[in-house]
Amino acid sequence: MPKLAELLTELALANRIAANEGVVDTFGHVSMRHPDRPDRYFLSRSSSPDMVRPDGLIEYDLDSQPVRDPGVPQYSERVIHGEIYKARPEVMSVCHHHSPSFMPLIAVGADYVPIFHLGSAGGIKPPYWDQHDEFGDTNMLVVKPEEGASLARALGKHQMVLMRRHGVTVIGASVRECVYRAVQTCRNAEYQVRAIAIGGTIASLSPGETERCGDVIGKTTGVTRSWDSWALRIAKAGGLPAAAKAKPAKRAKKKTKPGKRAKARRR
Repeated sequence: MPKLAELLTELALANRIAANEGVVDTFGHVSMRHPDRPDRYFLSRSSSPDMVRPDGLIEYDLDSQPVRDPGVPQYSERVIHGEIYKARPEVMSVCHHHSPSFMPLIAVGADYVPIFHLGSAGGIKPPYWDQHDEFGDTNMLVVKPEEGASLARALGKHQMVLMRRHGVTVIGASVRECVYRAVQTCRNAEYQVRAIAIGGTIASLSPGETERCGDVIGKTTGVTRSWDSWALRIAKAGGLPAAAKAKPAKRAKKKTKPGKRAKARRR
């Protein structure tokens, strides 16, 4: 398994990829469960996703309280992550976003359906969660533990949950899988909205096709190939997060021979 420092750099890159691929903008976030402490997870300080750095990642317990006082602003909706990690021990990464690709579907309460093979990453008709049903009028932010727990219950055993008048939350068995699912479902949602605008019957994947296509995620190089391509786009734009580097050793000063020092003085 990669060292923790490498995984944290990958998490920072995951946030930047999600931003570059149109999943998140100024708002939204990707987290990672601690690989050695399943009762903890990492999430960036309050920051635009395309600016997330490894040294800005904060370690939280599953109650979404920082293990150490970070001394910096924190995301208010971190309970989304903590409560899902509590409810789903197998989940290793969570992404919350408000992608424009999904908002037309969410606005009318339309079901998400996979209309091409990569869209199977979100399953068929993932559940909706309406914060108002349980909590009445709020500012729409998921900030209380009970709100996060309610969202986690709505997610259930699915890979994604749609949030009325808000956005989407996606999970994964790894950071890379989570980002892959977030990107591909956003593309599928965009295609679905375009198809609805054209009119007619949408030809979506059958349950069997969805299951078989979904199995491909863990059995082929698709996730790795996609990640490498998305990371390359970040690199070409000069946006890779800086990993911690060892400080170079100080160069020893050259000793000057007495004769040379005297000559230097005379000059």
